[in-house]
Amino acid sequence: MSLVRKELKQSVAEGGLRLYEQGLTVGTWGNLSIRDPETNLFYIKPSGMLYPEIQADDIVVMNDKKIIVEGHRKPSIEYNFHISIMNARKDINCVMHYHPVYSSVFGVIYEDIPGIGEDFVQLIGDKVINCKYALPGTEELAINVVEGLADRNAVIIPNHGSICVGSDFETALKTVHVLEKTAHIYILAKSIGTPNLIDPDDIVAMQDFARNHYGQDK
Repeated sequence: MSLVRKELKQSVAEGGLRLYEQGLTVGTWGNLSIRDPETNLFYIKPSGMLYPEIQADDIVVMNDKKIIVEGHRKPSIEYNFHISIMNARKDINCVMHYHPVYSSVFGVIYEDIPGIGEDFVQLIGDKVINCKYALPGTEELAINVVEGLADRNAVIIPNHGSICVGSDFETALKTVHVLEKTAHIYILAKSIGTPNLIDPDDIVAMQDFARNHYGQDK
């Protein structure tokens, strides 16, 4: 009996289209993956295909050893960092890599995005840093991304794009929007003055509140 779930293939196909339609990436660039926590199989966007053309059957399924389990397409060239991230972080079941405008600004000037907003520090962490540069699709890039992400939920790849992660698709997508909003605000704030950062103790307090108390089921 196959462990592959067609509904997760569909989720990746539809999720990539949402990224594209929301203007978060262009052309065939960027990629998306979802992990099934029950089987530890990874569902990954195929390489070089236009988002509106991707169907569920085009999604590639891989295991934690980066071996294809099912699929007739080549996986995204960035499957290395998708699987490496989720192997390192068991709290993550969705990885989104996209080529945006605002956070990419900081990837070309090699500057981190600090914690300037409450939603940012609660969802992402104290800051988002640039990982070390490496060529796309390489194992070296995967190592650099995992190191740069650490325990945060976003990282910038210099001169390339951004990565956001979450426990599920909707959380990862929310992280994308919070990162881009914060990057935009930071650019505007720096253009007219000196941005004020949130105190580190307040960041810790807000992160604890978000994890343990915010929402109806906590």
